[in-house]
Amino acid sequence: MASSLSPPKVPMELHVGNRQKLLESLRQHLLQSSLLLRGFVLLQGGQEQTRHDTDHLEPFRQESYFAYLFGVREPGFYGAIDVESGESILFAPRLPDEYAVWLGEIKPLSYLKEHYMVSTACFTDEIASVLQERYKGSGKPLLFLLHGLNTDSNNFSTPADFEGIDKFNKDLTTLHPILTECRVIKSEMEIALIQYANDISSEAHVEIMRKAKVGMKEYQLESMFLHHTYMYGGCRHCSYTCICATGDNSAVLHYGHAAAPNDKTLEDGGMALLDMGAEYHFYGSDITCSFPINRKFTIDQSLIYNAVLDAHNAVISAMKPGVFWVDMHILAERVILEALKKGQVVVGDVDEMVPARLGAVFMPHGLGHFLGLDTHDPGGYIKGLERRKEPGLKSLRTVRELQEGMVITVEPGCYFINALLCPAMNSPETSKFINQEVIKRFNGFGGVRIESDVLVTAAGCYNMTKCPREIKEIEAVMAGAPWPIKKTLSNHVNENSSLSVSS
Repeated sequence: MASSLSPPKVPMELHVGNRQKLLESLRQHLLQSSLLLRGFVLLQGGQEQTRHDTDHLEPFRQESYFAYLFGVREPGFYGAIDVESGESILFAPRLPDEYAVWLGEIKPLSYLKEHYMVSTACFTDEIASVLQERYKGSGKPLLFLLHGLNTDSNNFSTPADFEGIDKFNKDLTTLHPILTECRVIKSEMEIALIQYANDISSEAHVEIMRKAKVGMKEYQLESMFLHHTYMYGGCRHCSYTCICATGDNSAVLHYGHAAAPNDKTLEDGGMALLDMGAEYHFYGSDITCSFPINRKFTIDQSLIYNAVLDAHNAVISAMKPGVFWVDMHILAERVILEALKKGQVVVGDVDEMVPARLGAVFMPHGLGHFLGLDTHDPGGYIKGLERRKEPGLKSLRTVRELQEGMVITVEPGCYFINALLCPAMNSPETSKFINQEVIKRFNGFGGVRIESDVLVTAAGCYNMTKCPREIKEIEAVMAGAPWPIKKTLSNHVNENSSLSVSS
């Protein structure tokens, strides 16, 4: 299937706006701290990496903070912002003449200045002299460098380094929290790129639903996604390694890694859990669809799928500015447990199950995470916020209060993971809730996850993901119905009636 989409042109005004946003926040902080509005923000872009000790260069993707401020897609650059004047300076590597032979035209500084919409473009070997010449204060010029903890990876960002940096004063604490918070609230241009990544990824997920069948390999589903988003969407990069899990693999939360490389054969009666998202101009998507490989849901598959879908929909209905994310996670757990109780998988009082953390046995991961330039966008834990320690809640990538302009994934799941179920069935705190006879039926079932990318708006939220979600929608699309599904007049009159599809 071809695509109705085409890659949009990205205006560099996006990054001009990002730099201005940072300047305003940084200047406000300096004024409140009774500090002079002097110095330079300095970021170092990413460097190309070879595969181990070979000369094979891996496909380059820009460092995200640098991409946010400058939008540069090439490696080896630095970027500076003069705090006092607001002017931006891009520093490009001085390329050797033979570059033009092997790698193409060497772009002049005038092109880089115009294309990336910066005030000045210079070479990287001029960083020290250019910044010192522009500094109007006394003593050593001050550099605001990026250094801070990523609370998802527990890795620290690496501050810029260059020859001659010893001639400057360095501030390693101010920039990171301010720049990170700038990334948390998305601009209209950023939202448009995330929406495009969602649109092409949603389209690819639908294409896979139509083509997946018993006997195929999981990696063929991954290949379809990569082909569609690149062929029609211009997306060279994915936001993360594709998770194409079927059968019992769908209970492996981060399946698809090197030791489990999406290589199982699709089997009749199994579920597929496909977690894949394309990236366009650094901005990503993160979408999960679950569906039966043989195109028809069984009673048990319907029970688990609808439990997760109800949780997904309940959270999206409740999301709005002022709501705390931890409360949304607990809401999702409660809805799933209520459904499992109705299906007799668990027994007892759900009000007792929630504090006993039974929900974490079936959904051990957090409900969702910020999304933007990174799949797990930073800013989940600002100063003063601590990670919860209880099972399930400790996996939350944020516990923040929702604000207008945040983009966050909503991804509840329900899994049957022996490594969690066995201890729970042997624990006096949780075993009393588990119907050990019924749960045997789900041995090898795997799991279901439904994930959408959601923008928090002033009045509530908006789901940016456009995939079939209801069971009747999925079965209809897998049978060849168009998407979005066209409804008859009777469907509009009575939304509870059976789904009617027109070709």
